[in-house]
Amino acid sequence: MDEFARAVEDGLKLSKRLVLPGGLPPPRPPSGMDRTVSAAAAAGPDPRLLPTAPMAYAVVTDPGAVDTPDVPSYQPYVYGRLDPPAMIPLQMKEVDLAVDCALDAAHVTLRARWWLHCITRSRECDVRLVVPMGEQGSILGAEVTIGRRSCKTQVIEVEDRTVENHVNLESGGLLKPQLFFLTISQVEGGADIYATFRWSQKLLYDNGRFSVDIPFRFPYFVNPLPKVFMKREKIQLTVNSGFNKEVLLQGTSHPLKEKGRQGDKLSFMHEAVVENWSSKDFNFSYSVYSADLSGAVLVQPATLRDYDDRDMFCIFLLPGSGNRKVFRKAVVFIVDTSGSMQGKPLDNVKHAMSTALSELAQGDYFNIITFNDELHSFSSCLEQVNEKTIASATDWMNSNFVAEGGTDIMHPLSEAMALLSSVHDVLPQIYLITDGSVDDEHNICQTMKTEITNRGSKSPRISTFGLGLHCNHYFLRMLASIGKGHYDAALETASIENRILKWFGRASSTIVANISMDDIKHLDDFEVDSEYIPDISAKSPLCVSGKYHGKFPDTVIVKGYLADMNEISIELKVQHLKEIPLDKVLITRQINLLTSKAWLSANRQLERKVIKLSIQNGVPSEYTEMVLLETYLDKVDATQKVKQKLKGKKGPEERRIPIYGLKLGFGDKDATRENFITGFGDVRPAEKSVILKKASGCCSRLADCFCCMCCIKACNRMNDQCAIVMAQVCAALSCLGCYECCAEVCCGGSES
Repeated sequence: MDEFARAVEDGLKLSKRLVLPGGLPPPRPPSGMDRTVSAAAAAGPDPRLLPTAPMAYAVVTDPGAVDTPDVPSYQPYVYGRLDPPAMIPLQMKEVDLAVDCALDAAHVTLRARWWLHCITRSRECDVRLVVPMGEQGSILGAEVTIGRRSCKTQVIEVEDRTVENHVNLESGGLLKPQLFFLTISQVEGGADIYATFRWSQKLLYDNGRFSVDIPFRFPYFVNPLPKVFMKREKIQLTVNSGFNKEVLLQGTSHPLKEKGRQGDKLSFMHEAVVENWSSKDFNFSYSVYSADLSGAVLVQPATLRDYDDRDMFCIFLLPGSGNRKVFRKAVVFIVDTSGSMQGKPLDNVKHAMSTALSELAQGDYFNIITFNDELHSFSSCLEQVNEKTIASATDWMNSNFVAEGGTDIMHPLSEAMALLSSVHDVLPQIYLITDGSVDDEHNICQTMKTEITNRGSKSPRISTFGLGLHCNHYFLRMLASIGKGHYDAALETASIENRILKWFGRASSTIVANISMDDIKHLDDFEVDSEYIPDISAKSPLCVSGKYHGKFPDTVIVKGYLADMNEISIELKVQHLKEIPLDKVLITRQINLLTSKAWLSANRQLERKVIKLSIQNGVPSEYTEMVLLETYLDKVDATQKVKQKLKGKKGPEERRIPIYGLKLGFGDKDATRENFITGFGDVRPAEKSVILKKASGCCSRLADCFCCMCCIKACNRMNDQCAIVMAQVCAALSCLGCYECCAEVCCGGSES
């Protein structure tokens, strides 16, 4: 993201040329901030220039186009082109945020209007829209309207050949995890840009409290001058807990007023004319009153548009705010130390492991296994937790966490299962952390499934954690589902430690184990989305969903075992939903679990289910893709409509532009074998299609011209970078049969 921050930094410098209506300059930073920014710029790109709220940028390649749209500022003309382009943040005229919280998810709709205030009306430039999303954010759709042009996203099958076959990575996708962007080409200066973005994200849960956090910190430079525009800010929020229990407001970042309360549904509103846009993230937290374990069975009938004619159910359980005893546990950590883990990934894992070990309680047992081509154990048996063994384990990690060799997951898993085979009076748990994908993943799942079935209620819980983009996240999700454990992932190096600790906290805080439900066995065609029902953790709600035919009883009894091995029964009322769109709340979870099942079974019917669900709900999947449909809404009179109908035309022509980077994929075994370390969204490998840009350090003209001889003559020098790029260009030209160009490039290079 350094390149992004540099482009914004260049854009802010360019925007100083602007003189806004009334002869006023652009907004200035708050007092003292300009000096701080200057100091940060000396050390590199300022991270504060990265988007912390929905933003729009003018992508400027020709600095001569930068001017106020209506009144020329008569600044001196600037010659040349910018490569890479500068990005000028656009001023925002209005913003409307709507948040719907239900169960453990939030659906967010953001509407905003920006003004292309920095490009003269006689010129055009691309506009990049960037939306940061919250916890586990997943884009659901976007719509953009500029004058007579309308752009909206749509999910289609991968096999659809009508999609343009050229790859333009700048058209849209993820800049990094949870940072979605779209690029709208050739927008006229002075135009208003109306945009709507929809996404889902997880509600955070901590000690009985739900909270939603949405990036909503707008920088000072997107504020239009108050004398020019009136800024109206609107925030709407609804909470629907799904329980017939009191919802208690715990805190809010913005001044929300309660507008209505109907049963367990609450609605809030904030609307005001503001001097400056919000300078803090939007946060709202609430709790559902419950002194002990509680929950409900939520059912929703199938609709005509559903791919499946069965009804949907969701069993949702809250751990409550009571102090239930956590199970004593025997823990085996399995950590990938292959060559691809070198540097920050392994360092961050080691720091997280040290903290996790310190959180184990007296009476717990543990061991650590590292694996690459070989297997190394901290001890030959399980060690009891005390200060001495934790200190020894920390020293052992400092010496043995060395990144080298390949990846073999089956061997350490079998070793961990053997270590835990003889434990008594404790809950056996395995924690697998890896960044790679291996050939025998299907065999691992089937072997572990057999082992767990044979051991019954005493089988180890298997929790999995994926690092980066090279591992098969659907394998890890399925393995955790089979093992009644928890799955999580870190797709950025900076988030590894924090996410591992949250994952470990959830998985290690079991308060009820071996969950069963007897009252639903009479239902026809009953299917649960996950392989098994996981245990109840003190640090997260339990959500189990699926499909069924028949009639649910009025109440369902959920049974399980507490840490003292006494049985507990929880009576859950069945609620027929009207207010909560259960299919929308659960769709992302459903698609992920069904995709994992389809991967494991190689079942084409399951793949078709995922495709239908994905298209029906507009949620991208591994078997579908999102495209941007661009349409020009020309005004057509009645006569023209008749002519179009006679000619067989259905309406305005659409252009489909692919959006990339929304899929995790099924792992990269080649990258794992080669021990590539660029498996993170913030450390992506260079694309072959941009090979010429590698020479930007020696000559910016090389990216615009294949005649390297001219480039080198202009620079009057050639370094190693130039030589490498010229050799690659020469090879490409010779493959294409362009021997004249190849000779010109190579000869030009040798003469210099």
